Amino acid sequence: MNKLDIFQFYVNNLRMNEKELKVKIKRFNELSVEELYKILKAREDIFVVEQNCPYHELDNRDQNAIHIWLEDDCGIQAYLRVLDKGVESDYVALGRVISVTRGIGLGKKIIELGIKTAKEYFGESELYIEAQVYAKRFYEKQGFKQISEEFIMDGIPHIKMLR
Repeated sequence: MNKLDIFQFYVNNLRMNEKELKVKIKRFNELSVEELYKILKAREDIFVVEQNCPYHELDNRDQNAIHIWLEDDCGIQAYLRVLDKGVESDYVALGRVISVTRGIGLGKKIIELGIKTAKEYFGESELYIEAQVYAKRFYEKQGFKQISEEFIMDGIPHIKMLR
């Protein structure tokens, strides 16, 4: 069974402005050049440009990640990557979580897909994330709990969280 089939129910129920969103789940070597470009542009638009935070967005972890995104005719609407144990931490980790349009539930949906993907690919239910402090409540609603003191990364306050 194709792993995308596992998540097909999201495609049938997930709509934004009456447009159906497609679920994409791929390892790095499965990405087309165009898909990789769209992913990197979406992440740069949010983390570098919108947040006015110059940092090394390309961190040599994408090659070991499972990339998950929701897209429509206008492009990527939400994205995250899942990293196996040992790539970023001692846990399976979610990272680079973005939602282009906020307040309509895309963040929650992409996290749900990340959790399901971590279980499917790595057999893990315990997940780690380094979250920006302003997003703490959002991640708590998804079952994450703070496990560290606040720290500064790339000029932005962060916390470590575990689910």
